[in-house]
Formats: sequence, C-alpha cells, structure tokens
Amino acid sequence: MAGEIFMRVNEVAEELGVSVPYAYKLIRELNKELRKTGCITIAGRIDRKFFHEKFYGTREPKERRESNGSV
Repeated sequence: MAGEIFMRVNEVAEELGVSVPYAYKLIRELNKELRKTGCITIAGRIDRKFFHEKFYGTREPKERRESNGSV
C-alpha cells in the first residue's frame, strides 16, 4: 500500500491506532482542509503525503530550510 497516493480509512485507523469511525472523522476534517485550498478530494481517502505532513510534520528538506534556517 505504501506506493499508493491515497490512504484508505483502514490504513489511517491502523497507523494512528484509532477506531475506523474516528479515522473517518479525521479524514473528513483533513479533506475539508484540502478542499479549502482548491484540491479535489475523495470520501474515505486522504492524500498520503498530506496525512504525513499533518500528523508527523514531515516536510521536504527545502521547506525545512526556508522555515527555520536548518535542515
């Protein structure tokens, strides 16, 4: 599954150690945030890169340098 662009609800629930209904709630909130930026979303799925940015703070090395001056 790691090669797929989107994470499904079961994968989100497993990754975070939460229930499937709560994972749906999180995905709805994240998709709402993405829609505000003009992105098209799919119910019950979330962009893998966006998910990791929101939950783990992962960013590209270039973005890190710009935001805090170090890698």
